[in-house]
Amino acid sequence: MARALESRLLVPIIARQANSSVNNKGPVLMTAETEKQTLGFQAEVKQLLHLMIHSLYSNKEIFLRELISNASDAADKLRFEALSDASLLRNAPELEVRVDFDKEAATVTVEDNGIGMSRDEVITHLGTIARSGTGEFFKKLTGDQKKDAQLIGQFGVGFYASFIVASKVEVFTRRAGASADEGVHWASDGDGEFVVATINKADRGTRVVLHLREEEKEFADAMRLRGLVRKYSDHISIPVRMRKEGEDKKTEWEAVNEATALWTRPRTEIKDAEYIAFYKHVAHEFEDPFAWSHNKVEGKREYTSLLYIPSRAPFDMWQREARRGLKLYIQRVFIMDDAEQFLPAYLRFVRGVVDCNDLPLNISRELLQQDRGVEAIRSALTRRVLDMLKKVAADDEEKYAKFWSEFGQVLKEGPAEDPGNVDKIAPLLRFASTNGAGGAQTETLKGYVSRMQEGQEKIYYLSAESFAAASNSPHLEVFQARGIEVLLLCDRVDEWLMAHFSEFDGRQFQDITRGKLDLPGEDDDKADKAGDGNTHIELVKRIKKALGEKVAEVRVTSRLTESPACLVAEEGDLGPQMREILKAAGQAMPESAPSLEINPGHALIGRLESESNEERFAELSMVVFEQSWLADGRKLEDPAAFLKRINKMLVN
Repeated sequence: MARALESRLLVPIIARQANSSVNNKGPVLMTAETEKQTLGFQAEVKQLLHLMIHSLYSNKEIFLRELISNASDAADKLRFEALSDASLLRNAPELEVRVDFDKEAATVTVEDNGIGMSRDEVITHLGTIARSGTGEFFKKLTGDQKKDAQLIGQFGVGFYASFIVASKVEVFTRRAGASADEGVHWASDGDGEFVVATINKADRGTRVVLHLREEEKEFADAMRLRGLVRKYSDHISIPVRMRKEGEDKKTEWEAVNEATALWTRPRTEIKDAEYIAFYKHVAHEFEDPFAWSHNKVEGKREYTSLLYIPSRAPFDMWQREARRGLKLYIQRVFIMDDAEQFLPAYLRFVRGVVDCNDLPLNISRELLQQDRGVEAIRSALTRRVLDMLKKVAADDEEKYAKFWSEFGQVLKEGPAEDPGNVDKIAPLLRFASTNGAGGAQTETLKGYVSRMQEGQEKIYYLSAESFAAASNSPHLEVFQARGIEVLLLCDRVDEWLMAHFSEFDGRQFQDITRGKLDLPGEDDDKADKAGDGNTHIELVKRIKKALGEKVAEVRVTSRLTESPACLVAEEGDLGPQMREILKAAGQAMPESAPSLEINPGHALIGRLESESNEERFAELSMVVFEQSWLADGRKLEDPAAFLKRINKMLVN
């Protein structure tokens, strides 16, 4: 296959392709190719190409959007590099994209005079996927074409979208500032290999030539291409030009798009369809955004922001190395793709643009972190996103529920990271509860407070590994008996959340698995008597002696009505979930032992109290302890020993 591909590359470039140079200076002469290499695609690229060809059959036209978007990015990057080297723009200061076609040859060409690529950049950018989370992305693919198409859209197809419609793709490029003999020709039919060679290219920039498949020749048509440019790329800030239609064969080009940065236009002049199209460009997404906010601020700090909340969480949202942040422009000049300094990490799913008027054009990432103006903008943008979510939650709870299912766990990071905005974040949080049906996280804190019993001063919650573990926890028994609602926290982030979230609406949170309970209307003397160990003193002493250092204390419970025993953490101790998280992160865990609370009214505790054989008493005490350990969502150190004790009891 490689030899056949190489032989096709020896065919001279046709005059029509050569004449399509952006600078319109006549034919671009290219000498024979040198330093030709045949290389294999990275395994992930092969897999992605196969998936696109077979999964995106209903979204074929997005190839043009992706190629024009890449060309626009190339122009932005050239403008940025030209800030420090104006000579890069000398020969062609007007940046543009050109779209052309050849009906007879069945080709579509997209060309720009942007930054271009060197040979090494071509091999890197067109032969590999250099981004975090790639393996995780491929694991999520299901084989269902519709679902996989959505995932591929999240991943970002970019240049590889060409192969949706093309049986062969050629790229002719030269990096700005490089000499004419440092041009690069790349070609592939998408089957697993590509060929790269050095050529002469008179002008900087990149030309992508798609050799259309037989069934995709409809795209080699002026009206079809113009319609796609207007549909997907009207908002691109540089002109996208096509040949003028008519019988005049002169090479005259006209802009097909508006060529105005969308965010610079007044909101009243922008249609929803334009906002949606711009989102799909800036986020490389297929689906419409969940919500957006367009705002211009004037005064001490002047900037414009256009922020989008996606409809679906990105596949790499939990990857630490994943790129995040907004596109940063300064005075309409592109600076960087992922300026993460303008939003906190718990809003890392937000996409969009921020265009500042009073930051220096040569600002670096390090200076962005230190600039007080950036911090002020960050605070304002954070509030704007939270206000946007508040409005959706107030107007359409069902729509907000969809957002929560995608991004709720990330938003729960907010109180720890952004304590200054806890009052704005808290109303946005949703929880499962003993008041709700199933494990759906639909309950608000405001709703919980409205249902609190008379005399109830605290918001009760319980953390567990899963909803099933939480809803069946013995710690709930007294609350269920008295009809008191408890929030059920089942996400891994929940203990981290509650460690930094102490109150809501003046009410303290209380973990019902820690310390002594403070229930509304409870007789204090009765509670103290139940929990201080003054009843069943001898039994408590015997159990503590049998368990030794495994427990900090043994006491009679005020929590249980049906279970024999439960474990209670002391105030300030780490819970099981947090211990597992920190342990996985390689952090040393402080030694701590829980307290064991027993229910003397349970038959098993009655059996234990009547046991006179100390060996059997010790074994039965250990079984009660280990049962409580498991019910608390913890892992046994020695499961085999536990089973032996259970089997021995069953036999006897």
